[in-house]
Amino acid sequence: MSKLTKNQKVAEAKVDSVKLYPLDEACELVKEVSYAKFNASVELHVNLGVDPRKSNQMVRGVVTLPNGTGKETRVLVLCTPDKENEAKEAGADYVGLDEYIDKIKGGWTDVDVIICTPSVMAKVGAIGRILGPRGLMPNPKTGTVTMEIGNAVKEVKAGKIDFKVDKTGIIHTAVGKVSFDAGKIAENIKSVMSAILKLKPQALKGTYLKGASICATMSPGIKLDTKAFTTGTEK
Repeated sequence: MSKLTKNQKVAEAKVDSVKLYPLDEACELVKEVSYAKFNASVELHVNLGVDPRKSNQMVRGVVTLPNGTGKETRVLVLCTPDKENEAKEAGADYVGLDEYIDKIKGGWTDVDVIICTPSVMAKVGAIGRILGPRGLMPNPKTGTVTMEIGNAVKEVKAGKIDFKVDKTGIIHTAVGKVSFDAGKIAENIKSVMSAILKLKPQALKGTYLKGASICATMSPGIKLDTKAFTTGTEK
């Protein structure tokens, strides 16, 4: 096991690994313990009491962060020529179809989100094995397969994200940057938690929200007091 660096030791000392922190306090603390030399991402990790192997307990959704993600999201739109201008005017970084499908087949995936129209899904499906593992496969449930290309691009650029529970029952998602005010980080987290709670599977027996924590890139995790999210008392 590698030894902790001086900065890691200082950060670890400031976080009580047992305490459940109120959201506002946790958001102040995550900024304080971030020692990266770059503008680190703030990540939210939510542990759910679901069994993702069962289709009726899969939790997946979308939410628009009120304060954005803090990063420039690179968007590729795969569409027919009649939709290209709409995509470009909305701010898409890359627009086209066959040339980009060929690039992706050749190993290029230098984008964050791919949006497409329903009419080209047959072609997009051919590269599903490449896009799927990278979380780039367009999906109607996340609004990335749509005829409303312009609106979809604008929403993604404004901070719309999608989240999905992994095979261990945990949702991992970025909720901002350490350069954000603590209040803005908290607002983003509230939006994500609200969306997750609304997606509680009807088939679930037992506890849904088991725990949650936040951290900055390379910083220690800070456990959240989740009772506030379920009782609506979070300020």
